[in-house]
Formats: sequence, C-alpha cells, structure tokens
Amino acid sequence: MAGHSKWANIKRQKAVVDAKKGKTFTQLSRAIIVAARSGVPDPAMNFQLRTAVDKAKAAGIPNDNIERAIAKGAGTFGGDNAILEDIRYEGYGPGGIAILIEALTDNRNRTAADLRVAFSKNGGNLGETGCVSWMFAQKGVCVVQGAIDEEKLLEASLEGGAESYEMIEDEIAEVLTEIANLEVLNQTLKDQGFEVTDAELRWIPDNYVEVTNPEQARSLLKLIDTLEGLDDVQNVTSNFEMAENLMTLSIV
Repeated sequence: MAGHSKWANIKRQKAVVDAKKGKTFTQLSRAIIVAARSGVPDPAMNFQLRTAVDKAKAAGIPNDNIERAIAKGAGTFGGDNAILEDIRYEGYGPGGIAILIEALTDNRNRTAADLRVAFSKNGGNLGETGCVSWMFAQKGVCVVQGAIDEEKLLEASLEGGAESYEMIEDEIAEVLTEIANLEVLNQTLKDQGFEVTDAELRWIPDNYVEVTNPEQARSLLKLIDTLEGLDDVQNVTSNFEMAENLMTLSIV
C-alpha cells in the first residue's frame, strides 16, 4: 500500500490548506446531514454520525453549525428541504488509472456534468457504474496517531478484529477491518489507550498501477485535485502509486 500511504501523506499536507476553505466545512456538514438522516440523530447512538461530528470539530466547525446540520438531517430544521443523495461515480484518469468518486448531491445531473468536464479537461473520462469498482474493496480504516508500540498495536488490532495494519509514518498507523466491524475496532483501540484520529470507510485498491512519467503524474494529480475541488465531491480514491517527488507536483 505504499502508493496509498504516500498519497495519504500528501493529502494531509493539502488538508492544512483546504481546512481554510469553505469546501471542507461544506463536505463535513453534508456528511453530518446524511449520517443523521440515515440513523438516529444522536451521536451517542449513531457511530457514523459520531465520527462525522468528530471530524467537523477537529476541522474547527462551530458547534452551532454542527447542531444545525444534525437538525437538517433529522428533518427538524426548517427552510432547507434539499434531499442529498449519496452517489458513487467511476472513471479513468490519464493512462487508464482507475478513479472512484464518492459524492453527496441534491442534483445528480449537475454533479455528473461537473465530473464529466473535470475528467475531459484533464486527460480522463467518466465511465459507467461498475467500470472500475471491481478493482477495489471497501474497508473500515482506523487512523492511529502518537507514539506507537507496534507489538501492543498488533495485539489490540487482533483483539478488535482487524485484518491488517500499516505504519505509514513514524507515529501514524492505519488499521484495516471489515466494514461492519469498524465501530468495534475503533472502540477496542481507544480502550487499549491508542489515539484514534479518524475512523472511516475507504475504498482500497486490490492492486496498484505505478506511474513514472512526470507528465502523466502531473495530469493525474491535477485531475484528482480538480475532482476534490468540486462542491459535491466528498472523497476521491485511485489505484496509482508513484514516487513521492512526483506526488509533490500537485502541491507546488
């Protein structure tokens, strides 16, 4: 998972900048609305909502905004009747790189049109449902941060039903599990004294395609950056790996 790990590092660097933009607030607020709508509108009783609220607080979203988003999801906030749909789009980047896009939208035609333009302007194309998703498996991922004793992490991961873990930086690890077991793993790691900074569902590629051409790398990273910049897009996942010096082309 070297490619994913390096890309995750770059995305964390970008997040420092993105956190200053309104888009991040919009993304997190929409995630809260959908989580509250799909379950009990109480973070204590809804794991998806609780993790969405935790992310929002970590990004500095005011409590009033969080409560308003929960109320919208619960249908108790007047004046906003927009229905958000959770939709997955699929496509190919430069060189046939597989790309999955998770979106929350109140107008799927607008979102599809925006995605189609983003792909076509950056050497890719939006595909049909199922064209690349077979190359990925959805997993639960817990991100653990801080001074990590790997032996203790392994024991806690096994106790929590994890499939695997990976140290992606000196003090950051990602622990993978089945979707239905994410809440159990998250709680087990916390009970064992680990700092879990994120718990989310993520699409993990079965195999990676190495990108070595600088021009292809630049076009691919520009495409992903453009997709992530769209208001309706929540997450973008791909199956590439490349040297870190090529990845930095997208943030310089």
